[in-house]
Amino acid sequence: MLILLPPSEGKSAPAKGSPVSLSSLSHPGLSDARRRVGDALVRMSATRGATTALGVGPSLEGEVLRNTTLWSNPSAAAATVYTGVLYDAAQAASWDARMLARSHDRVRIMSALWGALSPMDKIPAYRLSMATTMPRLGTLTSYWRRHLGAVLDPLAAESVVVDCRSSTYAAAWRPSDAPWVMVKVLRDRDGTRSVVSHMAKHTRGLLTAHLLTLESVPSTPADVADAAAAMVGTHLVDLTLVARPNGPHELTLIIGD
Repeated sequence: MLILLPPSEGKSAPAKGSPVSLSSLSHPGLSDARRRVGDALVRMSATRGATTALGVGPSLEGEVLRNTTLWSNPSAAAATVYTGVLYDAAQAASWDARMLARSHDRVRIMSALWGALSPMDKIPAYRLSMATTMPRLGTLTSYWRRHLGAVLDPLAAESVVVDCRSSTYAAAWRPSDAPWVMVKVLRDRDGTRSVVSHMAKHTRGLLTAHLLTLESVPSTPADVADAAAAMVGTHLVDLTLVARPNGPHELTLIIGD
């Protein structure tokens, strides 16, 4: 099983720790690609129009400024650096050694800066979106699409991919041969189902943590749905699994009010 997660916009900047070591990150074959994006980010963040180029408001000028010292900033495990809703719900920052080891085998975080990460990989905090267009690199979605297949295709082979990414990050790599399950979340209110945003991230985080606790690892879309069914009655009110003829299976998790 390979669980794909988006990063979070919210990050906790490590107060101490060594700078990032590209050769120590998962998939060191991506080191050159990571270096190019990182160097471009440092240069872009030092320009007068950096906040506009990075698609952020004036309130985040401090985070953009921090990008300029990316290569010397302290780093820590990605599971503790990413602090958004999904990671908070998964309680990633407090995973014990067993959960971290399982996450290293079963989880990859898609990143505009690093491409694909294990939650155990040590990184600094940064501000960069996959939707960003960078000088000489182009859109990061297209950039990473050229690099990620070489490392993620073998990892997904003979496994089931559980996709909890947002659409922007999903566009950077799509499984080719592996069984693939896209996770959706809907709210049921008096029989009417609607799309949610904040709670969708929260529910995907709960699912991620639940799947990491399993001793028997799901290997098919049906196995993933069966595992998620254990959450019905606590975090979910229902779920459905629909097979699509062209594309991923669709696992819809239904939450209540």
